[in-house]
Amino acid sequence: MDIMVEELDGCLWVASTEGGRLEGLEVDPSAEEVRWGAVYWAKVTRIDKALDAAFVDLDGKNEGILFNADVRFINKKTGEIFKGGSESIAKKIKNGDMIAVQAKSGYLRHEDDFDFAREDKNTKVSMDITLPGRFLIYAPFMEKNEVSSRIRKKELRTQMMKMMKAFEPLKGLILRASSEDTQMDILLREAKLLQSSWDALQPHLKGDKPKLILQGADSFQRTIGDQAGRNIDRIEIVTMDRYKQIEAWCELFGPDLVPRIVPVELEDPDAELALFDHRGILGDIEDLFQVYGLLASGGSIIIQQTSALTSIDINRGGDDRSVMEINLEAAAEIARQIRLRNIGGIILIDFLKFSKKADQTKLLKALEPIFDTDPCTVQIHGMTALGLVELTRKRRTPPLSERLDNVESLNHGT
Repeated sequence: MDIMVEELDGCLWVASTEGGRLEGLEVDPSAEEVRWGAVYWAKVTRIDKALDAAFVDLDGKNEGILFNADVRFINKKTGEIFKGGSESIAKKIKNGDMIAVQAKSGYLRHEDDFDFAREDKNTKVSMDITLPGRFLIYAPFMEKNEVSSRIRKKELRTQMMKMMKAFEPLKGLILRASSEDTQMDILLREAKLLQSSWDALQPHLKGDKPKLILQGADSFQRTIGDQAGRNIDRIEIVTMDRYKQIEAWCELFGPDLVPRIVPVELEDPDAELALFDHRGILGDIEDLFQVYGLLASGGSIIIQQTSALTSIDINRGGDDRSVMEINLEAAAEIARQIRLRNIGGIILIDFLKFSKKADQTKLLKALEPIFDTDPCTVQIHGMTALGLVELTRKRRTPPLSERLDNVESLNHGT
């Protein structure tokens, strides 16, 4: 896999390709006011008993909402961890309290935002703070070590649970799927780095003014974490400032990646997204703003997004293969498209109809490994009464369409 790092108008773009095909795209827009994963020293501004939640001032201009289930406290005397939900949030938190929270969703400010509408766009925050690494996640409010819930295979979970014993007495570690074939000394090194990072935050959690303490993982860091289970051959970068920044991060969390960082010299480095253009993936990115996706066999998928859900339809075109073969090819492309477009929420897929019900069951079973490659949680809920496959995807950041409101820069005059 190759990773390409670009910058445009204050935005950080990171694309990943496999065999020249676009497989991942992350963008940090300049208008991003709250990034997923950012840690804040926040002030409680009001308690909403109806919602059983607290509204918090994150940094003097952005507001978050903390639901009761996401409340966490550590008893300084006993070390016992208190988890919210057992009693009203008002019994644990009051107006004026200062608490450490982490953004569990991102927020982009748009030109048409109004103050009266902002309440519907509050960033969801949690006191259950986690620090992601390349192979591990450190959760200081967790009393034991765990294996990621996204790993569903029983044999693999059992194998990885045995690995966790080597971390004792360290606790609060979540083993990601990418750690399966990673040497234990590398995992232990990362575990200690993450724990040290948490310890380094503690002196900043004081005072009576809300503020940003730690920025969330950027596009590059998210990409490396998402692709940690794959072999990364090259990391291509155009600007020297970004090269130094990425090299410093890799020295900490991916020493093996440092020799693979390649500064690229282009004939016209100042051209918009020149590296993507040079590598021939600019057209693939432009296609993400179309309502269709093409299948290699000649068929296509049609993607229609609304505020409530996303519907996806499959057209077989002139393909004379079996219904199952076309549906499986379409499923792989659908998984790729929702990942690249960062589509979330409810997704309904109208696959080509089967004549036998057994084939429906076979398709649903085949979908699990296809969507398991997504770094975000995808749940397959089965078939609806109308024969549509229903699934949900819990994204971390706003969809690509929102992150790139102004896409004229992609058109290159077209």
